[in-house]
Amino acid sequence: MIEQVFTMSTGNDKAVEKLIFDENIHYIHMVFNRGEGLPEHFANSNVYMTVVRGLLSISLDEQEVHEYHAGSLLKIPFKTKMNVRNEHEATLELIVVKAPAPQA
Repeated sequence: MIEQVFTMSTGNDKAVEKLIFDENIHYIHMVFNRGEGLPEHFANSNVYMTVVRGLLSISLDEQEVHEYHAGSLLKIPFKTKMNVRNEHEATLELIVVKAPAPQA
């Protein structure tokens, strides 16, 4: 078999699954329920964030919180301050790709 196969969760429980972490990209699957999210941090690479389901509440640098529905794809520049949250009842599911892969 030439391809590698990765499996991500399909439920509603909180998850931050590092599916592919290699020298090319980081591919991360995230699931957050109401009131959950990531600690505020600075992007350590270019970040491409896809909202798969739910409603993303995100503030970048000093901007006010913006909200994005399922089907939205955000391109967030390297070194941007990020605050990622689910402030809504519906489960939030994201796919996050970091490219190029952050250097240690």
